[in-house]
Amino acid sequence: MLRNITDTHAHYQDARFDEDRDEVLAGLPQKGVCRVINCGTDIPSSVESMRLAQRYDHVFFAAGVHPEDCAGPAENVDLTALRGLLTHEKCVAVGEIGLDYYWQEVPRDLQNRFFEAQLLLANDLDLPVIVHDREAHGDTLAALKAHSPRGVLHCYSGSRETMRELLKLGMYIGVGGAVTFKNAKKTVEIAKEVPLDRLLIETDCPYMAPTPFRGKRNDSSLLPYVLETVAGLRGISPQALADQTAENADRLFFSSRAHS
Repeated sequence: MLRNITDTHAHYQDARFDEDRDEVLAGLPQKGVCRVINCGTDIPSSVESMRLAQRYDHVFFAAGVHPEDCAGPAENVDLTALRGLLTHEKCVAVGEIGLDYYWQEVPRDLQNRFFEAQLLLANDLDLPVIVHDREAHGDTLAALKAHSPRGVLHCYSGSRETMRELLKLGMYIGVGGAVTFKNAKKTVEIAKEVPLDRLLIETDCPYMAPTPFRGKRNDSSLLPYVLETVAGLRGISPQALADQTAENADRLFFSSRAHS
């Protein structure tokens, strides 16, 4: 069994965990998962993420307003309330934040305003960011160049060329279940090329379950399938990859705030 696994992106507040959330989370350490970062997408979900982190020693949280949620009710996107959450002792990042041009339901200018405001907040509080970028690679890169935060592009879906620019900025690259999909040629190439000291492993659960569970509910106990796939691409052992990505997560999220 693989050990020392850090899941750097999860959504255990999702309704798909309502029936067995505590059972799943309580059982993760026995399945080799030593830490989970649970990410909010607005103020209510960030509060739920905080509550989960308070309940479990191995769960930490990120608070932020997702681009698809930034047009929500004012109380759900209150950046003053967000700042309060970000000062909690178990908050390790501002996230999930970023840009999403795929659905085209939230005006791009509004998304960009919220993204910039949260990048400024992260820098002010010396916190890393967890960035969502879907079909907005140019604007995402421009914002990151303008503000130079520490952080990760989660479930990275851009090109190798853009990845190289992100790496120059000091950003990390998150890889999850998509790397196991048969049609995931771009993700496979990214997983091969990203420097090992800049790679993070994540679930994005309950979404993005790896093969052979694609289409089913994902959780952190399935990360060995991702680790085994990426380790095979890199020619190293899955445990060595688990250890390296845990070290990377420690460097980005935990060391500066003295979390353990």
